[in-house]
Amino acid sequence: MADFKFHEPVMGRRAFVGGSLAASSLAFLAACGKKGGSSTAGSASGATSGATVNYYINNPVCIDPYNVQEDQGTQVSFQLFDALTNFDYDKNEIVGLAAESWDASDDATEFTFHLRKGAKFHNGDAVDAEAFKRAWTRVVYPKSAVAMEYSPSEVSYHLSLVEGYDELAAGDTDEFAGLSCPDDLTFVVKLSAPYADFPFVASHPALAPVPAAAEDDAKSFYLAPIGNGPFQMDGKWEDGQEINLKKFDDYYGKNKAKVDGVHFTVQKDVETAWKEFQAGNLDICDVPVPQIDSAIKDRGESKDGYTMSDGQHMLFGGEPSVYYLVVNNTAAPFDNADVRRGVSMAINREAICKTLFKGTRTPADGIIPPGIDGYQEGAWEYSKYDVDAAKECLDKAGYPAGSDGSRGLKLTLSYNQDGGHKEIMESVIGDLEKVGLEVVSDTPEWSALLDQYQQLDYQFGRLGWIADYPIMDNFLYPLFHSDSLGGDNRSGYSNAEVDKGITEARATVDDQERLDKMHAVDKIIAADCPVIPLMFYSHVTAGSDRVKSFYLDPQKHAYLNRTELNA
Repeated sequence: MADFKFHEPVMGRRAFVGGSLAASSLAFLAACGKKGGSSTAGSASGATSGATVNYYINNPVCIDPYNVQEDQGTQVSFQLFDALTNFDYDKNEIVGLAAESWDASDDATEFTFHLRKGAKFHNGDAVDAEAFKRAWTRVVYPKSAVAMEYSPSEVSYHLSLVEGYDELAAGDTDEFAGLSCPDDLTFVVKLSAPYADFPFVASHPALAPVPAAAEDDAKSFYLAPIGNGPFQMDGKWEDGQEINLKKFDDYYGKNKAKVDGVHFTVQKDVETAWKEFQAGNLDICDVPVPQIDSAIKDRGESKDGYTMSDGQHMLFGGEPSVYYLVVNNTAAPFDNADVRRGVSMAINREAICKTLFKGTRTPADGIIPPGIDGYQEGAWEYSKYDVDAAKECLDKAGYPAGSDGSRGLKLTLSYNQDGGHKEIMESVIGDLEKVGLEVVSDTPEWSALLDQYQQLDYQFGRLGWIADYPIMDNFLYPLFHSDSLGGDNRSGYSNAEVDKGITEARATVDDQERLDKMHAVDKIIAADCPVIPLMFYSHVTAGSDRVKSFYLDPQKHAYLNRTELNA
């Protein structure tokens, strides 16, 4: 990711909460235009099968699956590794990747993955069940070679439902009890609680397989991972400079890379990267907000928002991300739901999106972004802009306006000022002052702000959220379930009915029935308004004239093996 920090423990890739707002965040399943790469099945006329793609990233946190968490590292790792599954946006379903297929027990507590025959790592080792068991164990075990060399992984939460997780994470054993390998091509996962959506979890790049070399020489592997994906490392990661990949000729299947290699060039920010793009040194680059209009005119807008082709080199496809105000539900005055509702309806989200982001952001009408299976338009009634209704809620809460318009209520808004957040918060403050509220800004550095949120030492502030997997559960459980208190649930919100509903939904095998239960939960949360959604995000990505065909999926995974360049 070009603009958001994803390295806060517990939160991992799901939360984008710091950094710049100049470019887009992690991508997401849009309501339409989800096709990826269908036009690249064969070599397009005028395209060249070789050459190197020059791709802009910020410096990653990590490119080893062991701790891959933010958009930059994930982008690199996605080229190097194949996880068990992948979400197919054409089919709108989870499909096998390293796994050909899988079976699930009736109670959704055991999943058996059947691996592809003949798949190899870049060093020639077989991709077998033990490779997955090894990979998942090293992510959790605090005494693994890589953990001892660097630090414990911050993304082990992906595996928290696997049987034996707690014992392994505590270092009490080096065996992951819930994982077994009946044979080389069969990988069995036992969960400690039912979770029908577990195949979505298995798609995360952090859960890709690794060869024995990952533990035999952890330091070398960390800088030059040996994967099973369509590209392999060409040299090692040059911190702060570049990462070079080359085509892996022995990649299984029909999706061998069409280009010879990828040059990930590390730039400090999107403004610097854009100058490099304009100079002809980059093929794929995020676009600074002030340059969007000129970029559209110069590059041409993609029809589906995700696929580049000749004359259509600007992507604006939707992403699974929401920018929201986090509210301390445990402290006055925000322990009063009517105060939260009044604050929410006083904010003009459309003005923020149009004025500050040139329409590349969408006003949030709930916590679930459009395109996520289960999204319902207008699901959160208190996310609409309605000044009169806002005033009524504040009156009901016991804060009527006086003769001077003041309600005698002072609120403290906490936020970091860098990266464009100051401008957004100033717009929010202006709206709240119009309904008679007094707002005081609290602007600590990012690390201090996170501590305040974690300790519930604040009134309301700003955060963002990205789903690891494109499902409702990956918003509702971490943000609102009581089990997430002290972790990603930074609002202090706790509702026994919500907890029960999410738990029941997770155990429901039937897809539609599970969605229905999630909708019922979302309705309860919407009425309580424990957080205040503001905006949904989209791609703001441009391609050069060299790009013949390119697909950036809604999760912002670039399918660089499908990419073609003009001759």
